[in-house]
Amino acid sequence: MSRDTPLSPLKIYTIDDPPLIPNPEPFIDVGQFDVNRPIAIDFGSYNVRAGYTGLSDPHFNFPTRLTRHRDRKLSKTFTFIGNDTKLDQTIRAQSKTPFDGNIITNWDYVEDILEYTFHHLGVTPNNNNGIPNPLILNERLACLQSQRQNWYQMVFETFNLSQVAFGIDSLFGYYANNPTGNSDGIIINCSNEETDVIPVVDGKGILTECKRINWGGRHSVEFLNNLLTLKYPYFPSKLSPFQYEYMYHKFCYTAGNFTKEIESLLSLPSLEEQNIVVEVPFVEIIHPKKTEEELQRQAEKRRETGKRLQEQARQRRMEKLVQKTEEYEYFSHVKDSLVDQPKKHVLSVLQNAGFDDEADFKKYLNNLEKSLKRAQILEADENDEHDEPENKFDLVDIPDEELNEEQIKEKRKQRFLKASFDARVKAKEEKARLFKLEEEARIKDQEWRETSLSTWIKDKRGKLNALIKKRKDKLKLRDEMKDRKSQVAQNRMKNLANLAEDGPRQKRSRQQASIDNDPNDTFGANDDDWQVYNDITQNPEAFDELLEDEYKEIVELEGKLLEFDPNFTEEDTLDAQYDWRNSVYHLFLRGPRPHDSEDPHQQHQMHLNVERIRVPEILFEPTIGGQDQAGIAELCETIVTKKFGSKPSEISNTALNMCKNVWLTGGNAQIPNMKQRIVNEFTSFLPSGTPIGVNISDDPSLDAWKGMSQFAQSEEAFKEAIITRKEYEEFGSEYIKEHKFGNYKYFE
Repeated sequence: MSRDTPLSPLKIYTIDDPPLIPNPEPFIDVGQFDVNRPIAIDFGSYNVRAGYTGLSDPHFNFPTRLTRHRDRKLSKTFTFIGNDTKLDQTIRAQSKTPFDGNIITNWDYVEDILEYTFHHLGVTPNNNNGIPNPLILNERLACLQSQRQNWYQMVFETFNLSQVAFGIDSLFGYYANNPTGNSDGIIINCSNEETDVIPVVDGKGILTECKRINWGGRHSVEFLNNLLTLKYPYFPSKLSPFQYEYMYHKFCYTAGNFTKEIESLLSLPSLEEQNIVVEVPFVEIIHPKKTEEELQRQAEKRRETGKRLQEQARQRRMEKLVQKTEEYEYFSHVKDSLVDQPKKHVLSVLQNAGFDDEADFKKYLNNLEKSLKRAQILEADENDEHDEPENKFDLVDIPDEELNEEQIKEKRKQRFLKASFDARVKAKEEKARLFKLEEEARIKDQEWRETSLSTWIKDKRGKLNALIKKRKDKLKLRDEMKDRKSQVAQNRMKNLANLAEDGPRQKRSRQQASIDNDPNDTFGANDDDWQVYNDITQNPEAFDELLEDEYKEIVELEGKLLEFDPNFTEEDTLDAQYDWRNSVYHLFLRGPRPHDSEDPHQQHQMHLNVERIRVPEILFEPTIGGQDQAGIAELCETIVTKKFGSKPSEISNTALNMCKNVWLTGGNAQIPNMKQRIVNEFTSFLPSGTPIGVNISDDPSLDAWKGMSQFAQSEEAFKEAIITRKEYEEFGSEYIKEHKFGNYKYFE
């Protein structure tokens, strides 16, 4: 993309907290349901799905969250559960889940949520104050005995149910999509807290060969939160977890080939398609628009102020130039007076003047001369209109004895004006001399270019590269000086500490003042001081001025190369190197558009690009999220190629049948392109031509509840899985019934 190509505006998505609901959760009419009809509850860490079995969808699907809100006016505490927490923003922000990871830790919340569920389902206790309906509940793979024990107590002792059945949610989800129940396959369960890979043979999960990845939807949302917080550490607004959750579900997708996409994602053509701009709502401060007359008055006032400040600055520079001229003349006279003098006498005079030796004196005088020339050139450029004729200085050469008091004052004024005039004359002469030297150098350079163009181009390119490298080194040094932990800053502190230990230096008299004529400024008296100056660049204004001069020289060289070097283009210039289109940092942070830091809308915007594929990729590369585990593809490859009779050179028929029936289930499986990525991974490790069948339902988050509902309708299988109150009282809380959809005692 050319730098001159016009850019169309990007689409901006406004992200806000999900909308509140106007009404509380409704109750259902239970007149049509049998009191003995089983109830299925998928008690997940993200959502609770509950309803009477035998239906295609649950009656209720609400977040597993609860809020206890204290109303101080009424002096009452109200409990809000599920969707009812969305009635108010404050209540929603205070809501909590009974889960800590994938383990339930707050059973009081569980009791309230179950009571809320039964109440909305219209369940009526029988004569024994118990719930007559059988209950079917889900549990995680390899559920802890302590968790099941608490569930037993909750079901049989708190709610006085007569019978309950437990089963693994992912196996129920597989059964919902394979109602025959005798097929081979692989379950990939992508849930909110974990991801499970379970092989299935003849409709029964082989739990001894199942694997778990400690990563789910909740971890992905938190990881996206951390990535964007690091990417925009000074973002003006604090986003809520609901907003990060929305961005994850709305904009993240699974890459078909992560390595290939990540390499090209931060290029301009790719960002034009993949970059997502999200903006957080904010209150924009709109200043009242000023009239044309007010704007003109302000502009005129600024011009007058600018002229006054320029005149003051010119006057100060002129005074300093006069002082530097006098100082240089004085030290030049000292230098001339020491010619042909004995070294001992020279050293004595210089030491009395505040110098260490003759080399120190020469160095000081050379620096003073350079500073004076720079100041003279500046004055010659800016003060041509301020020249005064010599006949205005008629009192300068008259002795004070011949003048009255008023004339003496006028003489002092004329002396200063004459010194200023002489300084400008010298500045003009110096400027003319430099112009002549530059013209001679230009003619010589032109003759060289016409004589040997290739050598001329090579020389200019070498100078340009050296200047650019020198500039980059200086900019790097400046950036390091801002970091107090950098090596440059540490060296600076050591040098300053060493200077402090040396004690105060001998002060110079008025005649031996510094370049800036500050008698108390002895900086530069020896090489140690100049080393400190070079290390810390003590004068930032001078440093910026030096960078500006170097930049002008670089631009001049680039202009010559653009004119005479056919291989040097605009893309090779310094500006092109620092152009935002060539900055990976800018593309990553601000996308494929220039950034205006003063625009309040852009200040409240985030750009999602790499994060869109990096977060879902953790399911295939858990090391990205800090998990020392294998990913989904590697686990499936191990099951297919190394288990169930498969050999390195041959895959068994059972494993091949599994590859034909791979099912994605769980809410986190809804990330776009997940199915195609699984197909690509299976294709990569299976022999060519092997049939592959990867399936996903319309709403995989409901697969578990639908499987539970169907399972409850199969009377014989459901009856074998039911645990009655009598069995619980007889065998205790450690009792477990093994069935094709439940956990084994092997996991205890």
